[in-house]
Amino acid sequence: MHDPRIDKLAHVLVHYATAIKSGQLVRISGSLLSEPLVIALYQEIIQAGAHPIVRLTSDTCQELFLRHAREVQLDFVDPLALHEIETLDCTINIWADENTKALSGIHPDRQARVSNARKPILETFLQRSANQELRWVGTQFPTQASAQDAEMSLHDYEHFVFTAGLLHLDNPAAAWKKIHEKQQRVCDFLDEAHEIRFMTPQGTDLKLGIEGRRWINCSGHENFPDGEVFTGPIETATEGVVHYSFPAVHGGREVSQIRLEFREGKVINASAEKGEPFLLKMIDQDAGASCLGEIAIGTNYSITQYTKNTLFDEKIGGTIHAALGAAYPESGGNNQSALHWDMVCDLRNGGTIEVDGRVISENGVFLDGSWPQP
Repeated sequence: MHDPRIDKLAHVLVHYATAIKSGQLVRISGSLLSEPLVIALYQEIIQAGAHPIVRLTSDTCQELFLRHAREVQLDFVDPLALHEIETLDCTINIWADENTKALSGIHPDRQARVSNARKPILETFLQRSANQELRWVGTQFPTQASAQDAEMSLHDYEHFVFTAGLLHLDNPAAAWKKIHEKQQRVCDFLDEAHEIRFMTPQGTDLKLGIEGRRWINCSGHENFPDGEVFTGPIETATEGVVHYSFPAVHGGREVSQIRLEFREGKVINASAEKGEPFLLKMIDQDAGASCLGEIAIGTNYSITQYTKNTLFDEKIGGTIHAALGAAYPESGGNNQSALHWDMVCDLRNGGTIEVDGRVISENGVFLDGSWPQP
């Protein structure tokens, strides 16, 4: 039986998230499991008068490549993939894993090597996006694998995913526009700030220089669902310790109880209870991987539980995420890396946010009632 929420999601992605126009070249990327949403998107894009192209990927092929490719193949930069990123007007990426642990047996050196090889593609993507030449959005299609990670049935996980995007409402786009207005008040305040500090009873005490950086309002135009404000911190002005509350998942690997210590913007100590060798290899892959490229505050209070899916976990209202690696140029961040790894710290149990010495959030709730609230 066809789920009408898929059609609703496709409509929101095409007409609100990316605002696709007639004549634009639009790529739909997804796995074989995401075909119902791919078809719904294809139809919406055709009706909008744009030109859709479809790229379906295979988790099995990705695993085979990483496991068996020779060094020259790992280092290869696909000229067609680079040309697409240089040419597209919009790309819609659908995450729909068949097995979220499929790459857990791949040696970290091989994953880091592929990541470095594809750095020109990532840099082109980030720069064109910052210049507003390329629109993009990423979204989740519910699968059994993701439901299992979240410890839910597929039925419950589908409800979770679609509700997080406000698709249960008659007019989701109107609701996201209201969220945008509240988040913009946070951005306007933080744009004038010099320093931001995060503290938790669990051991986080992290200061970041943000003077002159721009805070970006994320309200469903690049991630869907959304709900965060972020910037790229000053590259040499991160000091202190962050203890991440939830396991961080990257490249099919799960790393838990991560603790990072920063001095003058760089990681000087890194540890984890699980997956530490992988963490250290990712941090060591290039000069920018040991520096924060993003600091963000989650504002989506309709997401309340950890699901081992970064798209949702980093948006949880009352959390922050500090991402190692590449900065988004539109924020003013300059850090360059083949890595961009979001890791989440929960502030809802005694955490605070201070801006230039003034407390603006306690226990994951903004003190200004006109900002996003539970």
